[in-house]
Amino acid sequence: MEQHNTDILVIGAGLTGLTTAFRLTRGGKQVHVLECSNRVGGQIHTFREDGFVFESGPNTGVVSYPEVAELFEALSPACQLETAHEEAKRRLIWKGNSFRALPSGLLSAVTTPLFTLGDKFRILGEPFRAKGTNPDESVGELAARRLGKSFLNYAVDPFLSGVYAGDPLKLITRYALPKLYNLEQQYGGFIKGTIAKARQPKTARDRLATKKVFSAAGGLENLAKAMANAIGFRNITLSASGVTVRPSEKGWLATYTTSEGEQLMHANKVVTTSGAYTLPDLLPFIPREDMDKISNLQYAPVVQVSVGIRNTGSLRFNAFGGLVPSCEKKDVLGILFPAACFDNRAPKEGALFSFFIGGVKRTELTRLSDDELKGLITHEFHAMLKFPIQVQPDMIRIFRHQHAIPQYGLSSGERFATIDQLEARYPGLILAGNMKGGIGMADRIRQATGIAENLLM
Repeated sequence: MEQHNTDILVIGAGLTGLTTAFRLTRGGKQVHVLECSNRVGGQIHTFREDGFVFESGPNTGVVSYPEVAELFEALSPACQLETAHEEAKRRLIWKGNSFRALPSGLLSAVTTPLFTLGDKFRILGEPFRAKGTNPDESVGELAARRLGKSFLNYAVDPFLSGVYAGDPLKLITRYALPKLYNLEQQYGGFIKGTIAKARQPKTARDRLATKKVFSAAGGLENLAKAMANAIGFRNITLSASGVTVRPSEKGWLATYTTSEGEQLMHANKVVTTSGAYTLPDLLPFIPREDMDKISNLQYAPVVQVSVGIRNTGSLRFNAFGGLVPSCEKKDVLGILFPAACFDNRAPKEGALFSFFIGGVKRTELTRLSDDELKGLITHEFHAMLKFPIQVQPDMIRIFRHQHAIPQYGLSSGERFATIDQLEARYPGLILAGNMKGGIGMADRIRQATGIAENLLM
């Protein structure tokens, strides 16, 4: 058995793992990354085919934190931040038999058919409503209480379908949407909180968080590859199977298998960034009663289908995309329009769409065969996007994700506390990844940057 040594071992070459390793490498630390698949990027994977550039995993992020802009700046010119076109500000919601724009101003808020007249008036009283007293209130309960049922059905529910592929009545606000929770708890309401936050002075670094939708120029995989190149592929082991990590007298020992046989690596510290469901095998020394509180995390299964058409004819898709409320009983969660957001994602006269199917409410749809999924998508291509029946997609590519998005439900508090307790009990072990700290790309970058900064102290 061959033994290797490193200062910090990072498990997983997804966005969290790569960002952590990149920042540590730039800080002068010796780092090695172990990845079970044969490529870097994790859920991030960009495909290029016949003039279409499409993602099998995340399509976009939001520049929610300065760390996002700083990461791209550190990687420039190898990887460039690409922010979405102005059209991306336009968001659509399905109601009845067509997509309708979410209100973007006072006039559209008054005239929109998405919300009831009563709830439109109700919003005027939102700043004066008492703040909630239940710390475990779901996002759905909070939205109905402060905004009304139609806002829950036609704004919050589809938003959570797009972000979490989840159920608003099971996602707990303080875990799933902590910023929203804090607006009410700190300022008494959404409107008052938003106004107060806008008035707060911002540093030059704060202003880096532009809240713009982003990708990487040429596709998100360029972000992963740029970080991997900076880390150095000699410091990344791909196709590492059967990885297990155990404490040793002087740090940590990882065993794993590659094409060259069984390997052993000693590290002073270990950062895990893989899914909660992988941890029982990865960390077998952790007591079962503790591990169960982490590995019981529910993940929403999702099928993403990339659909390309070379010529849209008279149809135009000038929007970020459209989301579908659960109450509309459609077979898709939503459709993104990547070619309307970013350059060079489809032929000049064409368009690219990302259909999302399944989630926690419709898991059975993720078990459809490829032919059944193609039939479903082709039907909605005509019914929802309004292409004439004689027009067919030029490209359909199906991507299945059994563990797509973690659900920050009621057990999240116990999971977070258990992670903290284990890190205190086993110094040098850091349990990271999207099982805590948020699920968005910006959340992953921010968490990884914070971990690296702490390890560099």
